[in-house]
Amino acid sequence: MIFVDKVKIGLRDTGKDCLIKNESILEILENVGGEQSDLAGYGILDIERTKLSWILLDWTVEVLKRPAYPEELEVRTWGRCFQKAYTYRDFEVYNSKGELCIKATTKWVMINSDTRKIVRMGPEVKEAYKPEDYSSFGDYNFPKPEVPIEFSNEVKYTVSRKDIDINGHMHNTYYLNLAYEVLPEEVYNERPYDSFRITYKHEIKLGDTVVCRYAYFNNKHVVVVMNEDGSVVNSIIELAK
Repeated sequence: MIFVDKVKIGLRDTGKDCLIKNESILEILENVGGEQSDLAGYGILDIERTKLSWILLDWTVEVLKRPAYPEELEVRTWGRCFQKAYTYRDFEVYNSKGELCIKATTKWVMINSDTRKIVRMGPEVKEAYKPEDYSSFGDYNFPKPEVPIEFSNEVKYTVSRKDIDINGHMHNTYYLNLAYEVLPEEVYNERPYDSFRITYKHEIKLGDTVVCRYAYFNNKHVVVVMNEDGSVVNSIIELAK
């Protein structure tokens, strides 16, 4: 089932030249996806009843034509490829002229909210979402992101209360801004990046200190977020024009 909602770009959503920021794109997609989950009976307010919660593993986003303030956008989202251990949610965003301007795909697992362990999705979950046999990116298979061997820049960050979401870890969209902090000035000033990917490997909790390391690798700006001794990779963020 394709779920459709309308969203208007606000001032807070914009960056340079009044164009929508990448973080705001993620927030819009996240909110619309959450609305469909509410209708399906597996949203935030259903966790106490179902003991089930969604955990995001990967964002892949491409901006084809960046919308500007104060455009109204039409956001379409649907589930696809429901497996027992994981599923995908895709998005397409259309601007006020009806043009496809943003497309995205996400990968999710379902966990038990008490044990925090991954659970297998039963047929009732698939039936609730009525998945579509259609991908925003066609039959393209996304390669596993690679971790560079050498880095040219790094910063440390200690997670504070403002970073924490309802699941008790750093909110998914905040990783992008965390990555921006380690970019060299000339790279940072090239924003906004029209192709970006965030892969989540290990959750970051309140009080954790992480190290963000930057490298230009495989024709992409890559930021790897890891713990202080480098033994655990928390996230890999890839940015490209």
